[in-house]
Amino acid sequence: MSSILTNNGAMVALQTLKSINSDLGTTQGAISTGKEIASAKDNSAIWAISKVMESDVAGFNAVEDSLALGESTVAVASTGAEQIVEKLKEIKEKVVAASGENVDNSKLEADVNELKAQITSIIGASQFNGANLLNTAGGDITVLSSIDRDAAGAVTASNITVTSVDFEAGLDLSTVDMTDSATAEASIDDIELLIDTATNGAAALGASAARIADQKDFISKLSDSVTSGIGSLVDADMEEQSARLQALQVQQQLGVQALSIANQAPQQLLSLFR
Repeated sequence: MSSILTNNGAMVALQTLKSINSDLGTTQGAISTGKEIASAKDNSAIWAISKVMESDVAGFNAVEDSLALGESTVAVASTGAEQIVEKLKEIKEKVVAASGENVDNSKLEADVNELKAQITSIIGASQFNGANLLNTAGGDITVLSSIDRDAAGAVTASNITVTSVDFEAGLDLSTVDMTDSATAEASIDDIELLIDTATNGAAALGASAARIADQKDFISKLSDSVTSGIGSLVDADMEEQSARLQALQVQQQLGVQALSIANQAPQQLLSLFR
């Protein structure tokens, strides 16, 4: 049955055209923003997951900053500790020389006193942003190393604690006495102990520095991986969207033509009354 009041063909064509226009708008939005899921209305579940992961990436950036600060602090202390080891080796040379006969102990002692003063200066100067791992006042430092999220969504912070080697208290340079050959010879064991203490401290700082550097590298790679994962969830496939855009544009043209044809159907009824 044909009717001039109800045009079923035009209604179907109009609904089809509306659907095509809606899909075309979605595709154009994906192309313009570069995201297939740009807001919660696009896909609320995936959007929520992506936002949680983005917050984790922001946390990883803060962790990287903390690790960089800790790495610099430990690097300064490690450099100072290694330099102190070298100065103690120089003192050992002087002590061994002073233990011999027919040497000027006073001059050797003066050299050693200068080296002691230099060691004290190195300990005081080995600080970064006020943190010093070589003196008593500095104490241990805690470096934020990770932000961990469990299956339930709870977030906890992990830390790396770098223990102070405290050369200020651990290196008693007063035990080195070079008044004469006898006292100098007796001080050889003392300087060996000092060198051993300084070497162990420098090694401990080196191990901590390596751990922080490894963790920093891991967090950087983890952040990149999570960012890539977010992209796979919400980013638009531009090749696919481009092909879809062209297909929808053709469908839109055909839809307009179909609607036009459907609207002409009532006009054909006039021929029946001529």
